[in-house]
Amino acid sequence: MVGKVREMLLCIDIGNTQTVYGLFEERPGGRELVVGKGALDGLVEHFRVSTNPALTPDEHGLQLSQLLSMVGREGQAGIARVSLSTTNPSVGAAVLEMVRRWYQVEPLVVGPDTVTGLEIDYGNPREVGADRIADAVGVLDLYGGPAIVVDFGTATTFDAVSSEGTYLGGAIAPGVAISLNALYHHAAALRQVDLHEPPSVIGKTTIQAIQSGALYGFAAMADGICRKMMGEIGEARVVGTGGICSLIAPHSMLIEAEEPWLTLHGLRLIFERSVALGAKE
Repeated sequence: MVGKVREMLLCIDIGNTQTVYGLFEERPGGRELVVGKGALDGLVEHFRVSTNPALTPDEHGLQLSQLLSMVGREGQAGIARVSLSTTNPSVGAAVLEMVRRWYQVEPLVVGPDTVTGLEIDYGNPREVGADRIADAVGVLDLYGGPAIVVDFGTATTFDAVSSEGTYLGGAIAPGVAISLNALYHHAAALRQVDLHEPPSVIGKTTIQAIQSGALYGFAAMADGICRKMMGEIGEARVVGTGGICSLIAPHSMLIEAEEPWLTLHGLRLIFERSVALGAKE
């Protein structure tokens, strides 16, 4: 006799460069954090793929189905709830249609009107990206405040939160890949390189010099901006996330923790809070 498939929560973070899927075990009756697991608490599967604006809703569905099949989760994999954030409206619309059609689920799309439990101290709160809000919710849950999240994505974003749970704002800089592509396209003598740690800061080849500038330069930028922020909010925990965080963070003096799935964790918490609020109403 086949046992009942356990209901799952699918969290989707759609960025301009990468889309991240996270499959969480649902936790009815309240949240119980497994100490030491961080954003991995309850995360049973995760996938990081390139964001492709050319894919149709059905193609997004096929891609997700194949990813789930690779880890032995066939069909709908017990997905009963979906929490979604996007910084790419066209791809977001296609994924939204995919979820509705193939999983028969109405997703929670995190936006300015979503109840997150986070007070936003920003000129126009609607300008704050859903992924940045999810990061802030996630870091407060795992580390408390004050804290600064450094997200190494298409853009390098810095988000500050207070000990009272207020989103204070942040900074946005070009991402590593954007900077390298700009260098390649605007400097005729330079070529594209893969980002790896060079043998030393002083590069002995052009490739090593570019790698050094990108790797140590972005680590130094992260430290510099975080120090400036701490000058305004006081000492704070600094947490790194994003696709290439694992390359940059080891060379930072201030990033004390890496949470690759921080945004997914925040999306899960926002969904749980939304459900709890609905149950009270």
